Amino acid sequence: MNKARNLCTALLAAGMLLAAAAPAAAHDGQGNRRRADNAPLVIGHRGGASGYLPEHTLEAYAMGILLGADYIEPDLVATKDGHLIARHEPNLIATTNVKSLPQFADRRRTVMLDGVPTEGFFASDFTLAEIRQLRAVQSFPERDQAFNGQFQIPTLQEVIELAKRKSREEGRRIGIYPETKHPTYHQQIGLPLEDRLLNVLTQAGWNHRNAPVFIQSFETANLRYLRTKTSVRLIQLIDANDVKPDGTMDFTKPYDKPYDWAVSGREGTFGDLLTPRGLQEVKGYADGIGPWKPYLIPSACKTIQNGACADVTGDGAVDDRDRVLLPPTPVVENAHRLGLLVHPYTFRNEQKRLTGTFEGNPVNEYLAFYEAGVDGLFTDFADTAVAARAMFLLKNDPDYARCLVNARRCERNND
Repeated sequence: MNKARNLCTALLAAGMLLAAAAPAAAHDGQGNRRRADNAPLVIGHRGGASGYLPEHTLEAYAMGILLGADYIEPDLVATKDGHLIARHEPNLIATTNVKSLPQFADRRRTVMLDGVPTEGFFASDFTLAEIRQLRAVQSFPERDQAFNGQFQIPTLQEVIELAKRKSREEGRRIGIYPETKHPTYHQQIGLPLEDRLLNVLTQAGWNHRNAPVFIQSFETANLRYLRTKTSVRLIQLIDANDVKPDGTMDFTKPYDKPYDWAVSGREGTFGDLLTPRGLQEVKGYADGIGPWKPYLIPSACKTIQNGACADVTGDGAVDDRDRVLLPPTPVVENAHRLGLLVHPYTFRNEQKRLTGTFEGNPVNEYLAFYEAGVDGLFTDFADTAVAARAMFLLKNDPDYARCLVNARRCERNND
């Protein structure tokens, strides 16, 4: 047990000495091995420690950085008085204690969110001063609930200040990877996100090409707008509703297409953006793609019964453990051919979220995607991603191995 713990600690420490934003893979497409100075980024999904703490809190961001995340991801929504706060959705009901606070009981209502009636408590009905009265809760019921009600909801400014301070303390560059959540919805309610985000970045000195910033969105129109206003790197997110038993993507509404396409009447699905033609379109306004990971390495049911996955493991539940990996798709290769970065999401440690091929070990999943050539990935467990990255580099970069053995610092290139 102690030996295993020491190995994990050593790999974590080793992995924290590297990162980059340049395309990274076992090979670069020309047969050259990738090196530690352009290794895949570890992007802290909802902070990078949301597997341990309530997401989108300064505490979760700080822990994600401590665990080795190169970037931390604040999902952004707007308050009634126009402040950008870090929440996964405009609806606060699942990620805060708002429903238990009697002073806000009358704020509960139903709104149309991307065409879907959604009941809850919405950030746009609260001023920032009122948001300060809320506390975050763990939104995954199977994860530790011990920290519920302890941590406040931060603003984007506070997240940037934390990243800057931790960069100084850690001696490495830590960036932010904000997502504009439901941009069409925010435009419809008179609280557009884009210029607010750029104003905060400008005030922080981070509204330029070399800033440690990526901006991401599941919609396309707001990224096109942002491209006309900033040189900050932009990432087109790619979603779907589910994966079918045979491994093909399920495009059931409302997760079939970017919502701005639905509003404008444009035909097609998210999957169209990952065809060669779609990637060429994305290249016209963005610097990379953030696809749901099954687009890159799909999986199929081990056994299909009555058109659905069978419970192969016999545990009484049907989940990813009952699936097996299929060969990688050409998406990474096609994107790299156009100079687009590839940052898939979301990597998690829970057994039920690991395809059966990985035999219950999340490290195996990271290694498969690192070997597939991704340039970075979003994770709820930054420590596992960092340890797996160190293993990947030990296998693929002899200089990195010598660096570790000789106890020299392996230099980062996190620009």
